[in-house]
Amino acid sequence: MTAINKFNAVIIGSGLGGLTAGATLAKLGKKVLVLEQHYIPGGCATNFKRKGFIMEVGLHEMNGFHDRDIKAEVFELLDVNKFIQFVPAPELFHVTSAATTFTFPHGTARAQQALIEKFPHEAKGIQAFFRLMNNVLDEIYRMPKEKWKMTLIYPFIPVLYSNIFKSLKLSCGDWLDKHITDEQLKLVLTTNVLYYGDDPYNLSLLHFAIAQAGYITGGGYYIKGGSQKLSDYLTSFIEKNGGQVMAGKKAENILVENDRATGVQYRDAFNDSLEPVTIYADAIVLNAAIPHAIKMLPEPYRQSLKEKTKNLETSCSLISIYMGFDIDLKQFGVQHYSTFIQGKGINQLKDIKANNIGDWGNKSFVFVDYSQLDSGITPAGKSFGVICAADYLSEWEGLDEPAYKNKKEQIAQLFLKRLETHYPGILQHIIFYEVGTAKTIQRYTLNPKGTPYGYAQSPSQSGVKRIPARSPLRNMYFASAWSFPGGGFTGSISGGYWAAMSMNKAIKWQTYNKQLLEDGRIVKLLTTQVIAENTIELTFEKPPGFYHKPGQYAILRLNKPKKIELDLPFRSLSIVSHPDEPILRFAMRVSDSSFKYSCLQMEAGDEATIFGPCGNFLLKPGMGHTVFLICGIGITPVLPILKELEKKQFKSRIYLFNSNRTIASTAYQRELENIKIENYTYLPVITSTSKRIDIDLLKYHLNDLLQYDYYLVGTSPFLASMKQLLTREEVPIDKIKMDDFG
Repeated sequence: MTAINKFNAVIIGSGLGGLTAGATLAKLGKKVLVLEQHYIPGGCATNFKRKGFIMEVGLHEMNGFHDRDIKAEVFELLDVNKFIQFVPAPELFHVTSAATTFTFPHGTARAQQALIEKFPHEAKGIQAFFRLMNNVLDEIYRMPKEKWKMTLIYPFIPVLYSNIFKSLKLSCGDWLDKHITDEQLKLVLTTNVLYYGDDPYNLSLLHFAIAQAGYITGGGYYIKGGSQKLSDYLTSFIEKNGGQVMAGKKAENILVENDRATGVQYRDAFNDSLEPVTIYADAIVLNAAIPHAIKMLPEPYRQSLKEKTKNLETSCSLISIYMGFDIDLKQFGVQHYSTFIQGKGINQLKDIKANNIGDWGNKSFVFVDYSQLDSGITPAGKSFGVICAADYLSEWEGLDEPAYKNKKEQIAQLFLKRLETHYPGILQHIIFYEVGTAKTIQRYTLNPKGTPYGYAQSPSQSGVKRIPARSPLRNMYFASAWSFPGGGFTGSISGGYWAAMSMNKAIKWQTYNKQLLEDGRIVKLLTTQVIAENTIELTFEKPPGFYHKPGQYAILRLNKPKKIELDLPFRSLSIVSHPDEPILRFAMRVSDSSFKYSCLQMEAGDEATIFGPCGNFLLKPGMGHTVFLICGIGITPVLPILKELEKKQFKSRIYLFNSNRTIASTAYQRELENIKIENYTYLPVITSTSKRIDIDLLKYHLNDLLQYDYYLVGTSPFLASMKQLLTREEVPIDKIKMDDFG
């Protein structure tokens, strides 16, 4: 064991709970290592880019920022407010249904007044609702954080903290039924219940009161530039304070000695050829889902934790439809940041759960228009919006990839048509949309059942009944949506902070040197060259142990991008170089994006991080006659495939149809002309002077289309047209392989 492999704390997972715990411990002088299986830190607090838009993965609005909000203490300690801007939403939400329409304002007094004006006959119940929320906030703020103080006052909790005590046993629905009779008012008060769960009768009153009071009292806020900004800031804070955050590294085993967690074994999440690495630490923080912690523990600790959690209920998931618009949506009557559109037949509070698990064509949903704010993620004159509704992994299990895509599209169309009903003409201005499901969340976060919320916030699983930060195993702590206090941005941040502060007092910390782990995936740029009109090639060092197959891609992350406006510092790029080459080459069209600008500004010696290899756009075993249908820069994965076939002295026929606007814009034209394969035919298709690839062109050269396997690379429209062209000629779908870089 070397000194390099010793840390004060290893944090498994880089969601906000893990990053906050790591940043707090680093601020307190601890040597911290964060391991994240994805190539992006942040969990659900992340962004992705499509068609010039920064898409927000999970954040609609963050609650809090009132005088009793724990985040104020956390953000002051970590200097968050100096570097991150929080943009206020104009109101909590707007709701519309067949029975009522209401805009819920921020501020306790304003909200109470607006509700009483709307429902004057329920003034007493409304006042009780706000009194409960205010009192719960006061009591939570006053409640001692030290365990010994809590032990002393435990017998007096029902008197000293009566509102908390009463709220512990009740569900949100039960309390509303007891104090309010108007069902429409109940529905208005729980309009955004999906922020916490899918059923007000299975939602802890305490959890609902604290969270909802945070929104009403302190307002709702968006993180300017996207939630990734906060995740990236906490990552940089850890690194600036002597810690290390390693993305693309998946923890597999938690080491235990003498009934104490002592370390972690992890391996590269992308490169299976690399050996696992063992790290030793004074303490371990589980930001990953608790069910994953169970799998990482040795016996008997695995079975012990499994028994403690086996009866816990997992919360729901979400479906999101991310949309980019070519116009300011205010022109279509979109006046609010968050507009909740209730499904038909929701006449009472008990109907909410049935609606959430019911017909997709009638599910309630929220439409969030980020362009209503100075969000920093929308290009000028355009809009970015999200439709969000309840989802469940069971909806998607057992579907193969084509069936999964088809179902996503069918469901998207149901929601889009309903959006069009409320805002006529809006669909004509959609540039792009993409659907994320429970399966998507599970894929990127590994959360069981694809839930972003962890265990359900039911009365029996909330508050003091929730899994505490300190685990049954000594020196192992939990800091995620699955543990106390629970999910959401505020819950995760506060949970991570409390876990770190508890550890700071309880752990016997050792002193280690400041040397960090060497990351072999960090490579230097060797050369940049223009290879065609408006096209460049970047050549990097190859990371040790990097073995890719022809046709695969890697994620290229710029370590110090020169520009980041409306962009992210990474791209998935096909690997142009053949595996035998000692370097990695990537090619791209030049554009005005911040990422491409930063690539152009890179100099030899500048560093980037390579995640990979990835992808299954590979040669079929025993492949026969083959046709490549390629559009533009889509040639990049094909060039190493051709070189591999050249190396193997491939004998079957190969036709390469390479479509570009001009010869000058054709990347690797000379290399493609000089491929030495016996039965290779290169057919450049120059669309500025001749027609595009069509069935007549294919039949002229191929004669019998059914003799060939087809490899398609290009934009989504190109792939769709080529696939349709082939299937109309009865080419079997299993003979068509596609790589969509668009």
